[in-house]
Amino acid sequence: MSKDGTQRSSSTFHFFAGLATGCVSATLLQPADLLKTRVQQSRSTSLVTTLRQILAGPNSLKQLWRGTLPSVIRTGVGSALYFSSLNALRQHVATSNLLTSTGIVQASVGTSQFSSSSLPRLSNMANMTTGAIARASAGFFMMPITVIKVRYESSLYSYKSIWSAGNAILKKEGIRGFFSGIGATAIRDAPYAGLYVLFYEQSKRRLSQVREVTPLAEISNFEGGMKSSTSLSINFLSGVLAAGFATVITNPFDAVKTRLQLMPGKYSNMIIAGRRMVKEDGFRSLFDGLGLRMGRKALSSALAWTLYEELIRRAEMEVQHKGGATV
Repeated sequence: MSKDGTQRSSSTFHFFAGLATGCVSATLLQPADLLKTRVQQSRSTSLVTTLRQILAGPNSLKQLWRGTLPSVIRTGVGSALYFSSLNALRQHVATSNLLTSTGIVQASVGTSQFSSSSLPRLSNMANMTTGAIARASAGFFMMPITVIKVRYESSLYSYKSIWSAGNAILKKEGIRGFFSGIGATAIRDAPYAGLYVLFYEQSKRRLSQVREVTPLAEISNFEGGMKSSTSLSINFLSGVLAAGFATVITNPFDAVKTRLQLMPGKYSNMIIAGRRMVKEDGFRSLFDGLGLRMGRKALSSALAWTLYEELIRRAEMEVQHKGGATV
């Protein structure tokens, strides 16, 4: 039970809700992730050329989903860790007397009658901070599979399986090879997640306020709540907008991270990689794959967060209906 007396779903449920949504989004959007990696591996590689090469080759459809398994493992488990830790952090902040007294919590745990959110309502700073911490922590634990995924997707390596990729990296580069680009990844992921949660929550509040002018009979399908279809629409649109803004801001770190993970011998660290990319390929190389990443992030984040919030919303409703039994 939360501090305000509201029954809450268990942390385990948040973990498996994140796992399910991460696996679904990773599987559906793997072609976009693969194309982004191929485009970022070299400034001379364009999206159209890359797509033509794949489609002209054998098993073109299968090639577009190359690397799906490591991607599903990375995104599924990463999302599970991210959502469960984010929930724990947000609940802690929302129920902390110390943080409440300093003004970090903007509103009490729970949602308004017209809110599409199933999560605690925090201040902008708290949303950004909890999102960044949760994502950076999950990213660190998932770093080895992230490196394998990126190399598996590229055309620079011919790994036949996750196991062979792991063995090759370990033999050639040692344990350190599994953490190539960790600095750029952390600098990309933490700000992205922090900004995403900030933009996402702000967008939901704005869109929910617009819906408040609609008569309750038109938007409510259960007592004290917003109609499910309306909630889904608000959350999905908010996810698309938030991902778009956060992606543009953090794309240079994603481009640098990809080069570091694909060519660790050429790019020894993040600063050298950034400078060399700008010198050899121009400033635009820092924004290679932006369109693909923005499209993929917009869809994957919106899909994952919408499904996650809907699962949590239904779990909370079930908890309330059963009078406090933990889901």
